[in-house]
Order: sequence, then structure tokens, then C-alpha cells
Amino acid sequence: SNIESQNVTRVSEFHLMGLSEDPELQPLLFGLFLSMYLVTVLGNLLIILAVSSDPHLHTPMYFFLANLSLADISFTSTTVPKMIVDIQTHNRVISYAGCLTQMSFFMLFGCLDSLLLTVMAYDRFVAICHPLHYQVIMHPRLCGSLVLLSVLISLLVSQLHNSTVLQLTYFKNVEISHFFCDPSQLLNLACSDTFTNNIVMYFVGAISGFLPIAGIFFSYYKIVSSILRVPSLGGKYKAFSTCGSHLSVVCLFYGTGLGVYLSSAVSLSPRMGAVASVAYTVVTPMLNPFIYSLRNKDIKRAMWRLFRKIV
Repeated sequence: SNIESQNVTRVSEFHLMGLSEDPELQPLLFGLFLSMYLVTVLGNLLIILAVSSDPHLHTPMYFFLANLSLADISFTSTTVPKMIVDIQTHNRVISYAGCLTQMSFFMLFGCLDSLLLTVMAYDRFVAICHPLHYQVIMHPRLCGSLVLLSVLISLLVSQLHNSTVLQLTYFKNVEISHFFCDPSQLLNLACSDTFTNNIVMYFVGAISGFLPIAGIFFSYYKIVSSILRVPSLGGKYKAFSTCGSHLSVVCLFYGTGLGVYLSSAVSLSPRMGAVASVAYTVVTPMLNPFIYSLRNKDIKRAMWRLFRKIV
């Protein structure tokens, strides 16, 4: 009768099973995630500081980059600190409210990341395909509005998603085999009719995944066809080098994100899905600053100036 009573009781908390229950692995996971988290926060903070402190970098491209870094810090901070604390305290419980909160921030910043990458693709498109009108088109007010619009759409998506999950009252199981409240896993645990949930999930997926990818593809299709018309090889390289960093980050973010969703669709073990999702929840936000600063003379210069100021 335990199962029947469980079906009737509302869930007040979930158990996050983490990446592994092996006690010997815990110190390793703790060290690994703590160091990755610190690198992510420091790397992205450095980018924000470098961009804001250097007048040379007060351009649309770097304005969007600084916002992306802020979104990345927030995105990682919704999942990793809780996981680090869980490992340290040997406590895997998260309250229902905590779970919803974590999930809505996860959706909010994940979607914001996605939309900011799209806005950055549009910025590169204008820079390469309409270089003479770039200053006129990408004026500061438009840049601010694009970021604000991205935030509003992300808020809408995360609220839509939350309202769906709030209607799920009964769950088959309280164990989430993940290190955070993963939206797709919660839906799998729900007892209620999942048809409407799936529709909302597809809608959310379309806004936060499919539309941005389509926008980025279209921008790059235009960019590449425009670059191919440049006569000299040096000119081609110069035009494309401003896109290289953005393209790497896009491939990393969507590649890992899609990989995780496809792997969970093929329904490998949930644990494998959790391990795979480390790629886009932790690794991608950590690598963004490196990708941007290693390939980019302006950022390197700004970081060096910043460093000299501090020292």
C-alpha cells in the first residue's frame, strides 16, 4: 500500500541522486566541480570587467559578450553550488519549491544564453554584410533593446514551463537521477497526463532552441555567402576571424545541448544523461571566456590593462 499512499501524497521534496553514489568518487567530484565553478565565475567576471573598463571595447559585439558572460555565471550558479554543497554535506534532498525555483532559473538563463548567441550572430551578420551601415543599425538603443527582449522572452519561457510543472502534483518517484532538477526528468516522473506537458515542452524547446538555431544558421548563411564574394584570401580570413569565437561557442553550446537531448530521447540510462549534461551546464560556460580571450587581441589587451591597473 506504500505505493498507493505515495500516489495520493503530494511530493514535498525530491532526492537529487547526483552523478555518482560511489563514496570514493565524492572528493574527486567535489574538487572537480568546485574548481570548474571558480574558473567559470572568475573567467566570466574578467570578461565583464575587461569590457566595462576598456573604452575600446564599448562596441555592440563586446556589450553582448559581457551580457553572455553574466548569463553564463548565472546559468552555472543555478546548478553547481547546490551540487557542491550536497556532496560536502552528504545531503541529497531538495524541497519541491527549491526544485521549481532551480528549474525556473535554469530555464531562464539557459534560454537567455541561447537568445544572446542569436543576437550576437545578428551583430556579426550586420558587421560583415552591411559594414557601412553598421554604426547606424547597431546603435546603443537597439543593442539594449535586443538584450532586454532576450531577457523578457526567457522570463516568459521559464514561467510557461513553471506553470506546466506546477500542475504536476503527483510523482511516481522522488528520486531524480541528476545533480539538479532537470525539467525533462521531472516530466518523466509525473503521474498525470503528459500530453499537454509535452506540447508546452515542445513549444518551450522551439523558442529556446529551434528558433535561435534557425536565426544563427540564417545569419551564417548570409555571412558565408558574403565572405565568398570577397576577392582576396586575406580579406576572407579577416572577415571570418571576427566570427570564429562566436561560431566555436555556438557549436559548443548547441552541440552539447542537442547531444544531451538526443541521448535522453534514445533513453540511455538517466545517469548517462546527467553526465552528458555537465557538458553544457558546466563546461561550456567555463570555456566561453577562454574561447573569446584566446582568439581575441582586443580582449587580451583589455585584460592586460585591467591586470596592470589592479597590480
